[in-house]
Amino acid sequence: MLDKLPARLKNSGPAIALVLVLSVGGISVWQAWSTAKHLRGEARETSRIYGQIVAALSDTATATSPTVLLELVSTITETGIPLVITDSLGRATAWQNAPFEASASDPRLEELIADLDRYSSPIVVPGTGVIHFGPVPSTRRLSVVPIFQVLLLVLAVLAGIWAYRNSIGRERDQLWIAMARESAHQLGTPLMSAKAWIDRLADGEQNSQEIATYLAADIERLERVAQRFERIGSPARQDQVALGAMVERLASYFRTRVPRLANRVEIEVLAPTAGPMVRGDLVLLEWALESMVRNSVDALSGRGGRISLAVFREGNTATFSVCDDGPGIDLSIRSRIFEPGISTKSGGWGIGLPLARRIVEDVHHGRLRLGESEKGAMFIAEIPAFEE
Repeated sequence: MLDKLPARLKNSGPAIALVLVLSVGGISVWQAWSTAKHLRGEARETSRIYGQIVAALSDTATATSPTVLLELVSTITETGIPLVITDSLGRATAWQNAPFEASASDPRLEELIADLDRYSSPIVVPGTGVIHFGPVPSTRRLSVVPIFQVLLLVLAVLAGIWAYRNSIGRERDQLWIAMARESAHQLGTPLMSAKAWIDRLADGEQNSQEIATYLAADIERLERVAQRFERIGSPARQDQVALGAMVERLASYFRTRVPRLANRVEIEVLAPTAGPMVRGDLVLLEWALESMVRNSVDALSGRGGRISLAVFREGNTATFSVCDDGPGIDLSIRSRIFEPGISTKSGGWGIGLPLARRIVEDVHHGRLRLGESEKGAMFIAEIPAFEE
């Protein structure tokens, strides 16, 4: 049913929930203030009225009768309090503020007396009868407010669930779109590279051996991309992975595919050995590293610069980092750079870095963070080192 609502109304779900919650809060504050004001006024009136009644009962010069009692409690009747006085036999002798026009023989008076006694204990006046009284009208009005609050709260909860469902649906749609774009992006690089080598062969390029080597690398890259998406939803492998060799291999692939003339991009690797070794999934770790490198390549697009890939080990932690001398990460999004949908470039879907963090942290129990650098951006991945 909710799915058939207009898109504009669906998108306003959070705003509706917020308005309802604020309404509940405002009504609660108003109710607390009104209740306190009512209780203070009622306490003052009750003290004054009972003082008058006690004074009248103590005055032996005045005959205590229902008429005199009604005159003494005139202030009560003016406030709208329902009041009935019965004699020693339980017959109504006088009444005020009844919810209906009644006579002494009206059976509804007995029902009214029973209702008043359920609300408050009657006052027995010796020699005269019994005074039955009920709540002031403002008390009845205040009792309706909690019901209204509950209704608003239920509506706020329903609006919140509705907004949450719509939000999940939008995020799911965005995720599928982003994954499709990520797939196209990953497949696009080796496909474009392979097409360029094929064009060189078609133009009569003599160095076919070199072209064959590059074509083989592109085919291998396409196979790895296919393997990456096969890994989604499957248990990660626990192989021994040499981070230094992995970084060097990825850097070699990118070096031949980044600008080398105008706006030259240089890629350097600081990895003394093929290690350090970690236990994990090589395909997924390469995916994370490639996302980090591609982020730096995009940052240097149209301006050129240098990308440094470093691998080292400190204690029980193996680290690989990607640093560039580009424009860096804007302060407004630094704290949210790993959230899905946050991108530093126009048209970006913001899925590369969140995907890299998930691979490093959720799959390999490590940590991916944005490091401090004087210029550009630095991303640091830390993974537990392999202990033989």
